[in-house]
Amino acid sequence: MSTTLELPPAPDGTPEEIAFREGLLVGLLVGEGHFGGDGKQPQITLRMHTRHAQLFDWIEANFPGGKRFGPYTHGGRHYFQWMARGRYLRKRLLPILNRRLTPDVDTKGAQCYQDMVAKYHLSPLVEQMEQARLLRRAAAAPGGSAPPAATLGAASLDTHDV
Repeated sequence: MSTTLELPPAPDGTPEEIAFREGLLVGLLVGEGHFGGDGKQPQITLRMHTRHAQLFDWIEANFPGGKRFGPYTHGGRHYFQWMARGRYLRKRLLPILNRRLTPDVDTKGAQCYQDMVAKYHLSPLVEQMEQARLLRRAAAAPGGSAPPAATLGAASLDTHDV
């Protein structure tokens, strides 16, 4: 008997609401998170004090598919940990990070993310990041406009299958 893993539904809302939620998550991951893995599969980890329980509730409501662990007490610290890995990481979070976590936002965070992508051979996503960067650069050029994505061979960042 075969079981298929269903992804949770993508968050809904206006483009502004979605952009806000994605931006807040990326900010949290850059400031408090870790882009890494266990040597076999990539994972993103966010660890924060238990006084941020409400924020973890918000993350779970807006980005279902990750998993919260804890509360933990270790070395005098009290914290929760949220992790995203596997298909959820690849299908839902990587496209968001490709769009939102760029060197112009945070050089170190973008480099840590790119290191994870490279280490776990998520190269189609690296190519998408470069294509997105080229599109942004072309759109920002004086008098320029972004060329159609097809001219760069880009697939939609939201629907690319990895």
